[in-house]
Amino acid sequence: MTAPGLDAYAALRNPIVRRFALGRFGAVLGLQMLSVSVGWHLYERTSSAWALGLVGAVEILPVFLLMPLTGTAADRLPRRRVAAVAHASIAAATLGLAVATAHGAGVSTLYALLALIGAARAFAMPAAATILPRLLTPGEFANANAWVASTFQLAAVTGPALAGALIGITGTATAALAVSAMGQLLFVSQLLRLPEVHPLPTAQRAGWQGVFDGFRFVRSSPVYLAAITLDLFAVLLGGATALLPIFAKDVLHVGPAGLGWLRAAPAVGATLTALVQTRLAPWRHPGRVLLTAVAGYGVATVGLGLSRHMGLSLACLFATGVFDSISIVIRLTLEQMITPDQLRGRVSAIKSVFVGFSNEFGAFESGATAALFGPVASVVGGGIGVLAVVAGIGRAWPELWRLGPLHSLRPDQPAWSALPERS
Repeated sequence: MTAPGLDAYAALRNPIVRRFALGRFGAVLGLQMLSVSVGWHLYERTSSAWALGLVGAVEILPVFLLMPLTGTAADRLPRRRVAAVAHASIAAATLGLAVATAHGAGVSTLYALLALIGAARAFAMPAAATILPRLLTPGEFANANAWVASTFQLAAVTGPALAGALIGITGTATAALAVSAMGQLLFVSQLLRLPEVHPLPTAQRAGWQGVFDGFRFVRSSPVYLAAITLDLFAVLLGGATALLPIFAKDVLHVGPAGLGWLRAAPAVGATLTALVQTRLAPWRHPGRVLLTAVAGYGVATVGLGLSRHMGLSLACLFATGVFDSISIVIRLTLEQMITPDQLRGRVSAIKSVFVGFSNEFGAFESGATAALFGPVASVVGGGIGVLAVVAGIGRAWPELWRLGPLHSLRPDQPAWSALPERS
């Protein structure tokens, strides 16, 4: 039921949100298809968990190395243009992967193209993530984020299933990679339809001192630091996605089509949850909700590792999507509410490293531990690690537990000062 006084469809009536959400759908669809296609292709060729894990390491290294430049670019250049060029570059590199797989190129060529995609994503993430805050009012953030998250997750449902179906039909990853590139170009077309917003004069600060203002802001914001640290270690330890090709082929014996459904299951849960969140009033205690959601993610990850049945595995992956969707909306809204616009690119770049590091290095960690101890031990141990991280973060940053409604926060107000009202 919609909360009293809440217009669940307010954001969708804004053409800016609709265009951004449609384009974001295409970009995420493409990235999901890319991930499934490359993972299946590499495991078919190498039968190596190390090869799957190395994909994450190759993609995150450029994000880490380029972070000072990417955040500064998003703050000092028109963000729409930066994002459009970056996603066009991802499309070009993805088409290169399609050609490489069609001609049986060496594994080193595939990793080189993945590194280029990682570099382009390093510029794309902070630029795209900071476009809407300049175009929307603070009161629109939570509802817009919930709808954008819904289209994000819808693409995450469709992408893996479509990639798995195309691989199953054609026997190769080439067609899926070609469609993946088209998804990136859809986002480019929608970005170019958004209003051009020029950087604020205060974002034009010269010298390397300005580059590191984002680090100083994050360090001075304990609630935000706690939230992204929680995400970093939770996904780092609980990132079982990279091992799904192994579970699909060797544990559950469901083939590429089954892999597509396994990859889609978290997004199904996340999509439904994001849609529900568009009809809910803002959380009164978002920090407590965030900690609870990440703990649930850890429990579901343990269940996935122990499962030997396709239905149970799908249910556990569905649950990870439910909990992840809740945490994504809370973290994104928190970031947008407390960050001054002239710092949003640099702060988003830092978050991109945290998120990218956790996802991509988490894939490497999962591949490495699976190679050493087996996929089951890797996933179960990771889920237990997530629960330990939740307990540790809750004790280290009690401000997160006391955090009040996110819509009450402002960039010039410490996040931890917005305590919930007494019942």
